[in-house]
Amino acid sequence: MRLGVLDVGSNTVHLIAVDARTGGHPTPMSNWRTPLRLVELLDDTGAISDKGVNKLTSAVGEAAELAEKLGCVELMPFATSAVRSATNSEAVLDHVEQETGVRLNILSGEEEARQTFLAVRRWYGWSAGRITNLDIGGGSLEISSGSDEDPDMAFSLDLGAGRLTHQWFDTDPPGRKKINLLRDYIDAELIEPARQIRTLGPERLAVGTSKTFRTLARLTGAAPSSAGPHVTRTLTAPGLRQLIAFISRMTAADRAELEGISADRSHQIVAGALVAEAAMRALEIEKVEICPWALREGVIFTRIDKGLE
Repeated sequence: MRLGVLDVGSNTVHLIAVDARTGGHPTPMSNWRTPLRLVELLDDTGAISDKGVNKLTSAVGEAAELAEKLGCVELMPFATSAVRSATNSEAVLDHVEQETGVRLNILSGEEEARQTFLAVRRWYGWSAGRITNLDIGGGSLEISSGSDEDPDMAFSLDLGAGRLTHQWFDTDPPGRKKINLLRDYIDAELIEPARQIRTLGPERLAVGTSKTFRTLARLTGAAPSSAGPHVTRTLTAPGLRQLIAFISRMTAADRAELEGISADRSHQIVAGALVAEAAMRALEIEKVEICPWALREGVIFTRIDKGLE
C-alpha cells in the first residue's frame, strides 16, 4: 500500500511516498521538499501572514498533485509547530483545504514528541533500554524519554532553531550579548522539563533526531549522508561547545560554505546549536547518537500498526 506523508514543518514542506507493509521498514520511494520558513512569516500578532498562507497553500497543492501522480492510495497530511502556534491557524487550515482539498492535521507538541520517540525506538529496538530523545525543529524542541514504545514523559517547548533566530538575532553574525541572553532564556525554559526527565533515572542511550542534529554532527566530523543511514554518527558536548565558538563568529553566508550545512539552514544553525548544547547540559548528556528516523517514520509506523487493507 503506497502511503504519502505530507509534513508541513516550520522550515519545509516535505512529502515522502512509502510502500508500506506490516513488518516492513518505511523506505521512501520518493522524497520531495520545498523550503517554507513559516516561523519567519508570522506577523506581530503571531498570525501567519498573507504571504505565508499563499506560500503554504501553493506548496501543499504541489505536494498533493505529486502524491496523486506517485499513486499514493492514502495521503497523511500534518502540520507542526509554526501552524500549531499561529493565532490564525484554523483560518489557515480552512484556506488550504478550500484551495487544495487537503485538510492538514495539527499535531500537538506532545504528539510530535511521542511519534518521534516511536520511530527512534523502532530503529534501536528493545535492547537500547531507556532512551532519551531530543528533536530540534524550526519551531520547537521535543524531549521524550522512556523504556517502551510510548515514552514515559514527553515535552514540547517553543525552542526551535528558526523561531529563536527570528525572535532573538537581528545582526549577522549574532552579537555576543544576544547569544548570552538567548543562552540564559533557553536554560530557564529547560529547568522544569529537565528536572522531570531526570527523575526517570539515567538513560541507556541518548539520541538526537532532526536535520539540526544531523547538521551539527556533520560539522563536528560525523560521516556525510552519502555514507548511508546505518553508519553510527554522534555529537558530543565538548565538540558542540567548540563548534558554537567557531560558527557564532561567522556570517550565514560563510557558514553556508562549510561542508555539511545547506544554505537554507545556515542562518539558524547557531540558535539550533545553542538549544542542543543547553538541552544536553540540562539533562547531563555528554553524547547523543544521531537517529535517521524521526517524526515522519513515527507517523508511518502508527498508521501501519492500525492495519493496512
